[in-house]
Amino acid sequence: MGADDYIAKPFSPRELIARIAAVLRRTQALPPRQKPPASALIRFGDWVLDTGQRELVGADGVAMPLSSGEFRLLSALIERPKIALTRNQLLDLTKGRDADLFDRSIDNHVSRLRKKIEPDPKNPRYIKTVWGGGYIFAVDPVTE
Repeated sequence: MGADDYIAKPFSPRELIARIAAVLRRTQALPPRQKPPASALIRFGDWVLDTGQRELVGADGVAMPLSSGEFRLLSALIERPKIALTRNQLLDLTKGRDADLFDRSIDNHVSRLRKKIEPDPKNPRYIKTVWGGGYIFAVDPVTE
């Protein structure tokens, strides 16, 4: 249940102090050095998605800010080009949970993404709607 240590009764106050000191030493130690995440540059249309920096750069070289949800959704769609993904699949890929009956968060993320990346959000060319099926990333991305 998350316990780090325990002491059986009866115990001495010295034993309690020693155990507390040991737990505090462990919690204050620096975490081990981790390798930076693998970075990939994924090009589609006029855009380049830098997965290491988590930013989307346009043809003009200006970075388009993406929320965490938008980044996860775009990454999930790019990793599965030309495959129709349902809202439930997208929720599972982006948030790791099942959808509620009236959960429209994926639709909201898609709408915001379209406003940011599509030349004409009303007539999308990257993220298309599959009626009754979900969404599809309609172009082939190129990994650099």
